[in-house]
Amino acid sequence: MDLDNQNQSQPHPENPSGLSEVLTPTPAAPPGTETPTSEPCANAPAPQPSVPARPRRPQRTPRVEGSVDVCEPTPDPTEANQDRSTPDAPAGASRHKPLRPGAAKPPGGPGEPVGYTETTLKAGPKVPGHPPGARNPISMRAASVPQPPPSRPIPPHLNPHAQRAFSVSGTADTQAQVVEDFRVHIITWNVGGAMPPDDITALLGLHVGDGNTDMYIIGLQEVNSMINKRLKDVLFTDQWSDACMERLSPFGYILVTSQRMQGVLLLVFAKYYHLPFIRGVQTETTRTGLGGYWGNKGGVSARMSVFGHTICFLNCHLPAHMENSEQRMEDFESILQQQQFEGQAATGVLDHDVVFWFGDLNFRIDELEIPAVKTAIDNNKLTMLWEKDQLNMAKDSETVLVGFLEGPLKFPPTYKFDVGTDTYDTSGKKRKPAWTDRILWRLRATAPFGQAPNAGKRGSVSGLSSGTKVTQHFYRSHMEYMVSDHKPVSSIFTLQFPYKVDMPLVTIMVEDEWNSIADAMCTFKAAPNFARSSWDWIGLYKVGFKHHKDYVGYVIFVCFDSSLPVFLSLPLQVTFTEEELPKGSGDFILCYYSNNTSTLVGVTEPFQVPTICPPPAPPVAPLTTVLTSPLRTTAQWTV
Repeated sequence: MDLDNQNQSQPHPENPSGLSEVLTPTPAAPPGTETPTSEPCANAPAPQPSVPARPRRPQRTPRVEGSVDVCEPTPDPTEANQDRSTPDAPAGASRHKPLRPGAAKPPGGPGEPVGYTETTLKAGPKVPGHPPGARNPISMRAASVPQPPPSRPIPPHLNPHAQRAFSVSGTADTQAQVVEDFRVHIITWNVGGAMPPDDITALLGLHVGDGNTDMYIIGLQEVNSMINKRLKDVLFTDQWSDACMERLSPFGYILVTSQRMQGVLLLVFAKYYHLPFIRGVQTETTRTGLGGYWGNKGGVSARMSVFGHTICFLNCHLPAHMENSEQRMEDFESILQQQQFEGQAATGVLDHDVVFWFGDLNFRIDELEIPAVKTAIDNNKLTMLWEKDQLNMAKDSETVLVGFLEGPLKFPPTYKFDVGTDTYDTSGKKRKPAWTDRILWRLRATAPFGQAPNAGKRGSVSGLSSGTKVTQHFYRSHMEYMVSDHKPVSSIFTLQFPYKVDMPLVTIMVEDEWNSIADAMCTFKAAPNFARSSWDWIGLYKVGFKHHKDYVGYVIFVCFDSSLPVFLSLPLQVTFTEEELPKGSGDFILCYYSNNTSTLVGVTEPFQVPTICPPPAPPVAPLTTVLTSPLRTTAQWTV
């Protein structure tokens, strides 16, 4: 969610005039390198109607907050469009063969809880079906890539935008590539075991803005991980994830993936129309507590390819206390060494085009005593404290920090506060205020290890071979939240790059409106390089859904011989039965779930479903309730 309007109506405390200023980052320099003063920055077509390409994003409103543009040279890695291949179905398998009653559920089926455990969510649907009715496919519209919604929660209809042509391979024609903006909002907060506050709207920036934030990344530390609480979170959604989904889903943000390691939690949300272009999603965890045996400290990460550009988000909780600065650096280096991803062009954290590193990094302010620190805060002399910040000083000597950038710390230290107040620690521990909660970023460089690219020119703008550019729009704390002894910190970045992948792996076509049960159908076509699975399915979702398991109904695809040329060349038709249709009217979208990648690889624009099925009669209260989950399916194919 964009915060332009907020910036205009509520100037930053450090910039009361509301005028634009340039935020100068602090890049890590190699050992012995003196850093000069900073300066400002300047599918093959189907027989149906042609598939629209992803629309150009509307022009964004310029920000009044300061920004810094930074980019580094990087190679142009080839990103695969698929995580892993799926073996073909057994020879002679029928495409019309329904799943027999009593057969095993698909892996990660709907019987699993929605709670976020130590691994990424996986799911499979129940098994519905209905013979398709005769339908003229020419009447269907191609709706593989929805239009960006306007600045309000999920609209019922989206306005068309200009289109452009793409190559058959599924990537944008190199001669037609246009640099696009992709806005990322990152939040880090050590919640100290507290429950979510009643309203996190301001933290997420949802109270103002133009709705142009494309992805939310939320990193939490010290989420309640008591044994009884963790067992409940395994069976159900943890309360922090629930709170974030409740606030973000009405604005079209869907949970892409999550990862939790005891109290360290990472959540990744994206606009629903970006889901087909977020691929290769993987997560990793690294424990560093108690010598690597305990997960109270460490790092959790999520990597992915976004429109063909690799990005890694790393949420860390490093060792505490003033004297453990060296241990913090050792743990961070250990996390980078241990986190390796499978089957990707980028195997390690630092191998990605862009890395965002954030969390409770626990670095403290050296040399100065508590009274001097508090006096500097009261007099807004934060530069004096920044010069004594352990992380800032380590950038001049630690090779592992080479290339990492951070905006200037223009907000007061975010630790440690008396809970429920904005008063720094008055307990007997007398913790010195510190900037423990940080957000940094790094672009992969072609310079030799240990040599910082553009080290001699802070805040400079140079070109990536892939055209990537990173702009930080603001870097701030949120002092109004008092449930923890830490204050949350957030930052918004814009990534500018040409889309190297701009066609979905699965194109779904659906009519504008389902007026009867006979209308409840769609046609889809898979890209030639898409590895299908017998457990793939198309789900019907109400607009504003939270995650890929939040469906109304679905049709699962039973065993078929995907190697048949007819399957590869022609669209297939899927019909929903009355059981899978919603009981009330509303706006819905269809999504194709890939079991191989555990992600949604095809989505439609919203379409209307009037009240087709009457709501069920109120049931008579039974003496005994028996929960059943029958398997049922009929996946009919019309070729």
